[in-house]
Formats: sequence, C-alpha cells, structure tokens
Amino acid sequence: MSRMVQCSKLHREAEGLDRQPYPGELGKRIFDEISKQAWQEWLRQQTILINEHRLSPMVPKDRRFIEEQMENFFFGEGLELPSDYQPRN
Repeated sequence: MSRMVQCSKLHREAEGLDRQPYPGELGKRIFDEISKQAWQEWLRQQTILINEHRLSPMVPKDRRFIEEQMENFFFGEGLELPSDYQPRN
C-alpha cells in the first residue's frame, strides 16, 4: 500500500514519495508534505529554471537559488521564471 500525504502543493491527499528526495530540513518537509505528483511537477519546473537561468547545480550560489525556488514552489508564492520565458510547444 502506498504512503499517503496531505499534499501542501496540491491541497489534497495524494500518494507520497518513497524516500526523502532532498537533504536536510527542507527534504524532510518535502517528504512529509509533498506528493509524488507535485514532486514530478517540480522536476519539470527545475529543468526550466536551470536552462533558462543557465544555472549549474555545482555552483553554491546557483544551488541556493534552486533551493529557494523549490521552497517557494512547494510552500510559498511560486517560481521566479525569467520575464522573457516562452514555453516551447
């Protein structure tokens, strides 16, 4: 049987993650409060952020920005995409 969580992003009960996807307190909070579906949505958005902002997860400043955006995506106001971002069809 799947682990269910009250997903803070989707605002409903949904299937939870199988393991903590990120280290530290933020990772624990994500594991406890975020569903698999919301995590998959984040992975798509993270890819857009990395590509559009030309970020490198190896650079500490970029990693901090990604982490801030992750926290905003799940628990805050949302993402900070570039103003000229145009989704590809």
